[in-house]
Amino acid sequence: MASTSKVDSATEGEVVDEEDELERFDDFTLASSWERFISDIEAVCRQWLADGPKNLLEKGAVRLGLSKDIYKVKSELKHAMKSYYMEFYFEINNNGKVADWDYTLHDLQLCFGVKEFLVIAPQSASGVLLNAPEASKLLSAVAIALSNCSSLWPAFVPVHDPSRQAYIGIQNMGTVFTRRFEADRIGSQVPIKLMHLEGLYELFVSKFAYSALDFSMHIFKVHLMMKLTYRTLPYDDDNDIEADTENTESGGTSGSDTRNRTQWDDDCPWSEWYTAEDPVKGFELITTWSEKMVESSLEMAELENASPHEAEKWILLPNLSLNVSDSSNGNGIGFASQLRHLVNALDMSFEAQFMEDFVSVENPGSDNLKSSMVIPPPTVLDRVLKDLFHEGVHPPVFAEGEHKSSRAIKGAPLESLFAQFCLHSLWFGNCSIRAIAGLWIEFVREVRWCWEESQPLPRMPANGSIDLTTCLINQKLQMLAICIDRKRELNEDFHDCIESKDHDTAYMEEDGQVGEDLRNLQTPDEGFDGQRDSTSVSRCNTKPEDVGSAEHYPSGCIRKGSAGVVGSMMLLKSCQSMHAPYTQDAPLMTEDMHEERLRAVEAFGDSFNFSAQLERDILSSDMSAFKAANPDAIFEDFIRWHSPGDWENNETDEGIPSKNDWHPRGRLSNRMSEQGNSWRKIWNDSPALPASEQKPLLDPNREGEKILHYLETLRPHHLFEQMVCTAFRASADTLIQTNFGDLKQMMAKMDQLYPTMASVLKPLQRNHLSANSETIEDLRRLCIVFEHVEKLLTLAVSLHHKFLQAPRLSEAIFSDYYKFYLPRMGTGTTEVDLQMEFDTKQQIKIHERQIISNMFTQPTANQSWRKVLSMGNLLNGHEPILREIIFSMRDTVNGNHYAARTPTRYEEEIETYRMYICGTANDLRVALSVASCD
Repeated sequence: MASTSKVDSATEGEVVDEEDELERFDDFTLASSWERFISDIEAVCRQWLADGPKNLLEKGAVRLGLSKDIYKVKSELKHAMKSYYMEFYFEINNNGKVADWDYTLHDLQLCFGVKEFLVIAPQSASGVLLNAPEASKLLSAVAIALSNCSSLWPAFVPVHDPSRQAYIGIQNMGTVFTRRFEADRIGSQVPIKLMHLEGLYELFVSKFAYSALDFSMHIFKVHLMMKLTYRTLPYDDDNDIEADTENTESGGTSGSDTRNRTQWDDDCPWSEWYTAEDPVKGFELITTWSEKMVESSLEMAELENASPHEAEKWILLPNLSLNVSDSSNGNGIGFASQLRHLVNALDMSFEAQFMEDFVSVENPGSDNLKSSMVIPPPTVLDRVLKDLFHEGVHPPVFAEGEHKSSRAIKGAPLESLFAQFCLHSLWFGNCSIRAIAGLWIEFVREVRWCWEESQPLPRMPANGSIDLTTCLINQKLQMLAICIDRKRELNEDFHDCIESKDHDTAYMEEDGQVGEDLRNLQTPDEGFDGQRDSTSVSRCNTKPEDVGSAEHYPSGCIRKGSAGVVGSMMLLKSCQSMHAPYTQDAPLMTEDMHEERLRAVEAFGDSFNFSAQLERDILSSDMSAFKAANPDAIFEDFIRWHSPGDWENNETDEGIPSKNDWHPRGRLSNRMSEQGNSWRKIWNDSPALPASEQKPLLDPNREGEKILHYLETLRPHHLFEQMVCTAFRASADTLIQTNFGDLKQMMAKMDQLYPTMASVLKPLQRNHLSANSETIEDLRRLCIVFEHVEKLLTLAVSLHHKFLQAPRLSEAIFSDYYKFYLPRMGTGTTEVDLQMEFDTKQQIKIHERQIISNMFTQPTANQSWRKVLSMGNLLNGHEPILREIIFSMRDTVNGNHYAARTPTRYEEEIETYRMYICGTANDLRVALSVASCD
């Protein structure tokens, strides 16, 4: 129908109404709503065809979660007061044939062997069409629209109940052939015949062999591919499988009775503090048979008895716990969750002045303290204190178990007393501040008891120097352990002295003699502290026969406290051999004592004279001991021994002069010879006393009481600052002891954790933290980082244990999971579509099959009810949990009954029948596609 238009002449700028200017155009080709609906579908399909995959991606195509290459676009349509949606599924790389067992395929691609396809369905709650005529009519509309577009896309419509996963579909394959699709599912009461391969084969044959004869007596050449899926028993199942589980973890065979095993991580270092959920719930083994020709149902019966070891491929899929990849809840059981509670306690520690305020009933406190923060019962408290003070008496070796970067964190060593206190605090009363306050008060009481009773402080070395790289509380406890040891030595010396005095008195009364000679012959340096002796001996060449000698001099003096002759050195005045004395150790100091001395230096100046004044006690002790060991020594002799740099020799070789020809061979340096030198003044004022008779440089009683006063009056936030640092370090040091094999990503992650912790925890080491500080939020974020590492480590350990004899598999699975989990750690790209479920599979090599097969242990009597044993193809008594089969029939269409004139493109074979079967003992799904010339 033609249309005419009248254009009236008008002056420039005159507005002409469109309805007056153009006549109406009536098109009667779209007379019905049904035809308009087909036209709408056609318009959408033409637009998708014109855009192509690349443009569709730019316009917002959505990638499916199960595949990286399948995308979909969606459009909404209306017809007869009903709303529909149409989805187009396509692949970026759409070349080649559909892989039959490709694990990234869409469900409809797997069922019908198609690539790109359309799905049209109603916008309703069910999303399916329950009316069969309506479904056929809708499918016809799509087929007409696709034919008008010259498109070969298959189209599907969901029908019946949604649980049946039923579809009908159609595809135009060109000018002659059409393919029709149909899929349905039986959800229960599957016929016994269809549980076996023989019955499934006959089901497929019945679709094209229109004969009432027995199918088993006829030959039909059918192509078959099969995939069987097996699943191991859960590792956290009943106790009756724990023995089998332990054997399969090492790749061995079952047989030994290990039913007393209770947890999978009993041999892991964290098992002392908590039990972790095994992140590996089990494994799925997928065995696939490549395409083969089957000619009878008898061959199918033989195939059902075949062993899975005859399959062409074995694919392994780990079944991981949801808690491994889900880090949003933060409710896991592990160090990270408890460290989060400890950080919260640190945030609340600024609300009180003393730790007693958090447990006092008279303290009103805040609402947070009145919440569910309940102190555990006394039995729990006694158990913790017993573990700290009674089971840890022997001092540990702190260097063992530490990471190389552990000392960058200013905490306490893992096996030390304070570190163990911090680890116990993480689980004591769920790490609430009230519970920790009560535990700390009792902890200090136990420490005071050790001090008052002179009992060794457990888990703390009583010798050596103070480790200033640790936290202050650990330094104080180390200092206290030394003070207790010194205090006990002094008490023992005092009792020995009393006993000796009583013995001398009895001897005098019996023999009538005064024990003056006995007291003169007694070596005064006997009983002197062995550690201090060993330190002094290192200064000289000690000869055992010279130690403790009592030698009379012409002046009447007696040599005391000698540790041996110093080489060939001679005293300048008396020409006697120079003896090195036993000296006292320099007084030990903690970090705060050093800072106090530095502040004193800054206040009084940094001159040499003041430095000597600060060291006066130590210098005076050394001078007194030197005078006692060398009665005829002069100041120059002491300088030659103590500070050789301040003695200038006139001759390179001093030699040993004779007594008749003795004279000094050198002189003091300018620093020591200047007028009013402080060292000479100290020398003149120092008496000749051996170290054993001197006043100790370290007063253990005074220092011990100062340490206990510090612990008892420690501000809460100062305590929690050190607890947080120590708890993070001790937790990481515990995890690093785990054996997880040669997993390089895990090693790198642990190496990165320590610098990260050191950086975040550094503000806590300065004791400048205040309430509502940003550092608290940094610590909470650090807990999240720690949680990520802890989850990865748990998985690494589980995989390592289960694949001891196949380390390649543990490394491959962990590497794949690490890539999957990396974006969740905040270290991946910012704009990334997170995969919801880890489903990466590993292909098993031939030599690894037996190791995997051993994981499928024979079911015990208690598990026999789980197994129906009706599907065949058993693997160590396990039937497949899922069986998938693809039957296909191919035919040459040239000169065939399908068409009188066949196009050139179909001169080769065409897949006329295809059936996909997916089933178990209680479920069966069948999808059939038939190509025909209609």
